[in-house]
Amino acid sequence: MNNFLDLADLPREQVVELLALAERLVQKPEPHALAGKILGLLFFNPSLRTLASFQAAMARLGGNSFVIAAGHGTWQLETRRGAVMNGAPAEHVREGVPVLAHYCDALGIRAFAGGQDLEADLAETSFKEMVGLVNKPVINMESAANHPCQALADWKTLDDLHVPRKARFVLSWVNHPRALPLAVPAATAHMAAMRGMEVVVLRPEGFALPAPIMQKAAAAAAASGGSIRETSDRDEALNGAHVIYAKEWGSTAHYGNAEADARARSALADWCVRDTWFSRTVVDCKLMHCLPVRRNVAVADEVLDSGRSVVQREAYNRLVVQTAVLHRLLSTPQH
Repeated sequence: MNNFLDLADLPREQVVELLALAERLVQKPEPHALAGKILGLLFFNPSLRTLASFQAAMARLGGNSFVIAAGHGTWQLETRRGAVMNGAPAEHVREGVPVLAHYCDALGIRAFAGGQDLEADLAETSFKEMVGLVNKPVINMESAANHPCQALADWKTLDDLHVPRKARFVLSWVNHPRALPLAVPAATAHMAAMRGMEVVVLRPEGFALPAPIMQKAAAAAAASGGSIRETSDRDEALNGAHVIYAKEWGSTAHYGNAEADARARSALADWCVRDTWFSRTVVDCKLMHCLPVRRNVAVADEVLDSGRSVVQREAYNRLVVQTAVLHRLLSTPQH
């Protein structure tokens, strides 16, 4: 494994091996495995779990890390190819990213979607260009249309809870005051399909996941023996569900149009996960969410504070799986 950019880059068997390594490192820590190694963390967007968990993981393996929040204590970085740089950004990623790579043994990059051009965001041109500028291992800490670290942590969480491989996994759109990126829903749908689950994407009209995202997940499902489909029928989707994975994303029918998106979601206040959502699920159905979550907008207090909620386990597993990713990328094999 040379980079960690997308679960789809790995055979299913390698993902399972990575999860086994993650569990082994919990049971038998290796506090000196990455002694002398340095992890660079480049953030173009805010973070809480990703930032803290990567620094903690590197420290637990005996390594060090540095954090660059672009434009905050550093120069603003320009990402556009061909930009005439007569505005606020003082440095281009074509210079800045290779410089950072000189100073570390692996580089994590977080760069959200632009949110204006769906085709451009799905293509991830800017993120891929930055990856191409680095001659060290690169970790995707969330790009325009992917979040493999969250997906791997969620897979670990499902395994920890002994959720059957063929169980019904409902990825449900939930409300939010504004449009959010497609990275987590895309990665989540693909992860659950790759695990071999019966994946149902539940969303209102106008919020369907783009065809390339669904096609990628469908290919993973075909290989694993799982399935994936979309619906707006909440009762049907939740019937027999083992997991409700709540997640917010913008209207794909009005992508880049904040005003139209706001109108579309204005009548969707009932898309907040409440106890009533579990009337048709299996008895021990779990609630998952990547966090941060808007209480009583996306998920009600009554659910987040109940035994159904496993959001804290998901957050903890970010540390667990990222420790394994760093170990796999940077440790020297012992002979």
